[in-house]
Amino acid sequence: MIKFAYTILYVQDVTKSIDFYERAFGFKRKFIAPGNSYGELLTGDTTLSFASTTLAKSNLKGGFIESSKSNKPFAIEIAFATENVEAVYKQAIKAGAIAEAPAKHKPQGQLVAYVRDLDGFLIEICTPMD
Repeated sequence: MIKFAYTILYVQDVTKSIDFYERAFGFKRKFIAPGNSYGELLTGDTTLSFASTTLAKSNLKGGFIESSKSNKPFAIEIAFATENVEAVYKQAIKAGAIAEAPAKHKPQGQLVAYVRDLDGFLIEICTPMD
């Protein structure tokens, strides 16, 4: 059996990103590695991780496209489910998130809002799917 273990976001500052996700979404840090090049948050069954762009560059010799607040977001998002989308949306913006789209009802019955984090990664804040 294969299990989806974690998603890693390549960020400019691991500690700053973890601090943001703690303030914006209430997650707790699992750990930050010595040297602050990698860290993880406790987010449920799947771990949300952060690696410094310096560490990522050492792992990926061919390079990668860095996320940026000044460019359009990548064609991928991370999603956090909550019963109170509008409150979490406001909390995220207060913590420094960039507002992308306020809460809107979708055809599948979800209430969905979008923000971007400090490095420009797209985050969906949504009600759970039944």
